[in-house]
Amino acid sequence: MDNTIIYYIMGGSVGLFVLVVLLYYILSKKMQKSEYKRIQRLQEGTRENKFSTEILLQKLYLTYIKIPFIKRYVLKIRRRLEIINVDDEYATRKGTAKILTKALVILVPLIVITIIITYTNYLLMFILLIFEIFMIDTLIDGSVDKIDNRLLREQLDFFSEIRHAYHEYNMVEEAIYQVSQDDEKDISRQGEKIYEILISDDPETEIEKYYDIAPNSFLKEFAGISYLTKEFGDRKVNGASLYLKNVNNITQEMQLEILKRDKLNYVFQSLSVISIAPVLLLEPLKNWAISNFSFTASWYQGKSGMIAQIIILLLTFISYILVRKLKDNGSTGMNTKNTENPWQARLYKKKIIKKIVDLFIPKEGTKEYRKVGQLLKDAASSQKMEWLYTNRICLFIVTFIVSIIIFSQLHAVAKNYIYTEPTTDYDIIGGLSEKDEQKAIELTEQDNKILDQFKGKTNTTDEQIRMAVERLPYYYEEDEAEIDKAVERIREKLDVINSEYMQWFEILLAFVFAIIGYMAPIWILMFQVKMRQLEMEDEVMQFQTIILMLMRIERVNVEIILEWLERYSNIFKAPIAKCVNNYEAGAWEALEQMKEEVSYTPLIRIIESLQAAVEKIPITDAFDELDSERDYYQEKRKESNDRLIKRKGMIGKIIGFAPMVCMFVGYLIIPLVFIGLTSMSSSFTSMTAVQ
Repeated sequence: MDNTIIYYIMGGSVGLFVLVVLLYYILSKKMQKSEYKRIQRLQEGTRENKFSTEILLQKLYLTYIKIPFIKRYVLKIRRRLEIINVDDEYATRKGTAKILTKALVILVPLIVITIIITYTNYLLMFILLIFEIFMIDTLIDGSVDKIDNRLLREQLDFFSEIRHAYHEYNMVEEAIYQVSQDDEKDISRQGEKIYEILISDDPETEIEKYYDIAPNSFLKEFAGISYLTKEFGDRKVNGASLYLKNVNNITQEMQLEILKRDKLNYVFQSLSVISIAPVLLLEPLKNWAISNFSFTASWYQGKSGMIAQIIILLLTFISYILVRKLKDNGSTGMNTKNTENPWQARLYKKKIIKKIVDLFIPKEGTKEYRKVGQLLKDAASSQKMEWLYTNRICLFIVTFIVSIIIFSQLHAVAKNYIYTEPTTDYDIIGGLSEKDEQKAIELTEQDNKILDQFKGKTNTTDEQIRMAVERLPYYYEEDEAEIDKAVERIREKLDVINSEYMQWFEILLAFVFAIIGYMAPIWILMFQVKMRQLEMEDEVMQFQTIILMLMRIERVNVEIILEWLERYSNIFKAPIAKCVNNYEAGAWEALEQMKEEVSYTPLIRIIESLQAAVEKIPITDAFDELDSERDYYQEKRKESNDRLIKRKGMIGKIIGFAPMVCMFVGYLIIPLVFIGLTSMSSSFTSMTAVQ
């Protein structure tokens, strides 16, 4: 009976399985002919895989923004990208996460390897970590600059297509709309934004807003010319469209800028690395010198060697900053600093800090206040006066504290060298044998026992040292000459140890260094002003191009030209802005006042032409030479750019190679020669005394 039931169960299971298979086959046949298959095919192109790079980058962005140190770089990158991406938060986050992830993929393994290799040498570890942070900073800026340069190159094709579309539609907004349909390009977003401005209810207000967020001045010019053409209409000049002629002028400006950037990148592409390379070579050079010339150990491992290392590190840091500022100065890249609520502003809001900082800020209306304010303007700095002085005071305090710590560490290094260095007379070349090294270490240990007894006792006599030496078992069988030699050696060591403490002149030096730190932000601003002065000619030539584009547009007057010049000015922004503000009170007088404030001759000529256009002749007649001598000005602009790049390259090479030269000359050659000659002189003196 039991077996029969089992057979029934088995037969039923097999029958049920066959039935399920038949049903599945019938249903699948029907699905092949139904709408289900069509829907399935449609979903294949839209369904996301389990692993999505897009989603991963978005999640990584949300993670990065929460990490304090990395958050600084996230904000720095996105400030550049969000301008290029124009309100596309998804693309901004994706680009930010992509650049930062690439940087971290390089940085994290480097940090781990550095810590593993140098865990016994904290100084070398610190040096290498600084080097890696500098390199990542350079890599991130380079990645964002590539995007900025790519946008500039895309603009060339964009403007070329605008010409063809304008011929077809003969309407500015329609031409921009048609060319902006390529969603794969960054420039298409800018084109769509300009199109939305042109068809908006209040294009004048919207175009002013766009001027504040445009990625570069060329898009500002294009948007402005497109707006003026839409408002006032196009016209024929020598049988050609004025709008297309202006677009062609902007294109020529962009071509010059692209060439300039490419040349600057070529000149500076390795200078940033060269300027910070010495931090990598300090320890290898030291180890090589000690292993081959053992007499240099006392210099490299003592206080003098550490001072030299600190000087080279400071010089490297300063050179790196100056090279970066030299390369970036005058570029069309946007300012990536947080100008709304930086740490200086948050610190200044605290009542106690505010009271302290206000004591140092010059009173408004004083000569010093005007001088610092003018310096900030000339340097095109986004800092406010209170932020600058918060920086200066913080640098003063930090520099003073760090200087005291370094002086204390120098004393500790000198003492440690006395206690740990094997006690022996070195050969001029080569090191000690293993047997001699063991003997030298044992002798050092014996000396340390005496040093521990008398450390800090400045009134110790040679007789007391002699008695302590004679009590050591190590010297039981030694003769008087060896004991005298040991007493003399220990006396020298004891004098060094007892003299290694913080002294009054070191406090004074720390205060001097703190004053240098306090002045550093002002000196950096002065350096920026000097570098910006190199670009005066380039900016004035850009003014000429702007005037050339505007002067033939109907209803354009001197005031509109001045507003455009102010919008695109950098070096001469302050006098032009002042002239615009005073224009309503008297056009001629405002221009005359600006002429008095400006000392650059080519700009003075432009001002005089504007004065003529105010009262005497039309704008086209006042600037007719710009059109007739356009080719000459283009060639002059190219030659001016070449001179600028050569000058910057020369200054950059001097600054960039300075740490390397100082390292080889001051850290390797001079110590080897000086200490070698001193050792040889001592050896010859000893040999002469023996004879």
